[in-house]
Amino acid sequence: MTSYLTIARDAHGEVEVKNSRFRCTLRRVSSEEAARALVAALRKEHWDARHHCSAFVLGPDSALQRSSDDGEPAGTAGAPMLEVLRGAAVSDVAAVVTRWFGGTLLGAGGLVRAYGDAVRAALAEAGTLRRDLVTEFAISLDHGSAGRVESELRARGLVVLDSAYGDRVRLVVGSTTPGSVGPLVAEVTGGRATAEPAGERWVDAG
Repeated sequence: MTSYLTIARDAHGEVEVKNSRFRCTLRRVSSEEAARALVAALRKEHWDARHHCSAFVLGPDSALQRSSDDGEPAGTAGAPMLEVLRGAAVSDVAAVVTRWFGGTLLGAGGLVRAYGDAVRAALAEAGTLRRDLVTEFAISLDHGSAGRVESELRARGLVVLDSAYGDRVRLVVGSTTPGSVGPLVAEVTGGRATAEPAGERWVDAG
């Protein structure tokens, strides 16, 4: 697993069926705790709503998946919400659909459609972006050349993840093609600097 999709931005989507409002809040989250905190915050904010159903998918491999019907008939809310997230192939995402009851029972099929449609509407607003697993490299540079080297590395497609200024400048760059980094740094610095492996991390690729 070297890449996966998540949402590009937080978003909302809303549908209305027979006077019942279904408002989906879609949020990028990094942990189960953050997803549950979102549900709690919306429950407090929209205290007048009858249900706050949720679904979330977490991890580069989408390994952690949870859903809740929050009092709706079993399988009519959280499960269809989760299926929409799975169908969009996004992860690190929490969806909470807040429902204000409009006085008319919708039946199981109506609920499944309404909850799923609310999530689809929010996903359409959110868009997607790719996250890549990059290999990190640390480069030590003198102050005089650091700015030029950083600019050239960015222009050649490397992601500059961090920079620290002390007696020398320490750049941390990331690449999805780690074998190319050493020769590129040697070329850009005229052989005066080397790239030392420094770990891995996930970054937004756009």
